[in-house]
Amino acid sequence: MADLGFNEHHQNEVINYMRFARSKRLLRLKTIDSCFQDLKDSRLVEETFTVDEVTDMLDGLQVVVRGEVEMELINTAHTNVLLLRQLFSQAEKYYLRLQTDISELENRELLEQVAEFEKTDFKSNSKVNQESSKPKLAPLNEGGVSELLNKEISKLQEENDKLRARLRTLESQAMSALDEKSKAERALKDLQKIQGDQQEISNLEDTVAAMQADFEKSLTASAVSQKELQDNLVSAKHDLLRVQEQLSLAEKELEKKFQQTAAYRNMKEILSKKNDQIKDLRKRLQRYESDE
Repeated sequence: MADLGFNEHHQNEVINYMRFARSKRLLRLKTIDSCFQDLKDSRLVEETFTVDEVTDMLDGLQVVVRGEVEMELINTAHTNVLLLRQLFSQAEKYYLRLQTDISELENRELLEQVAEFEKTDFKSNSKVNQESSKPKLAPLNEGGVSELLNKEISKLQEENDKLRARLRTLESQAMSALDEKSKAERALKDLQKIQGDQQEISNLEDTVAAMQADFEKSLTASAVSQKELQDNLVSAKHDLLRVQEQLSLAEKELEKKFQQTAAYRNMKEILSKKNDQIKDLRKRLQRYESDE
């Protein structure tokens, strides 16, 4: 009994294909036989023929037989392509890449084994029932292929886990960036508010300076004028103290809000300068009061 190296399942598939090929071959042979029979029935009605008549009959028969043989060879080639298509499509589902060796198709030893297989195994298995469902390529359980598939699956799973971890990291970074953006926006609003308070202080300083100038000009004025200037100065001083108190509260609130931000140091330096200006202003006021 010939052995082509197939397992039971694959051997049954080969037998099915050989049965199909054999039926097509027998059908084509019957067609060729009918061509000869048609020639006999239609042309060989006389006892003698000339050379030209025999040549004409043989040429016609050659054309018909050639067409039948060519059609069968083309059909066999196309059928084999469809068979390979099925095998490759099923192999791709299991991430397998099949390769063919065209040179083996002309290996006389293997061809003789196939012929022996057709004579013996094909006949002994001619009564094997065909599978009712559409045949599919079964997963291979050989150690090498299974191990390769498992490694490939493990590799893909590992890459998938890395991508998931990377995605979580990016999401965390995005959330942190949004939080920093919100903090920066709040800090900017607070800074704008402090800048507005500073502008009010600057305006008050200008007012005090103008009043001091008027006070210096009116030193020779009457007591009533001096009293009025003094009242204005006291009122300005009160306004200044009130603004200083508001500024102090704003500084405390700002220091509490901005102690974790990059703008804290800059704001602290600005407030320090303004405090120095206020201290200088106080000294100047005290000096003017002493002069009075």
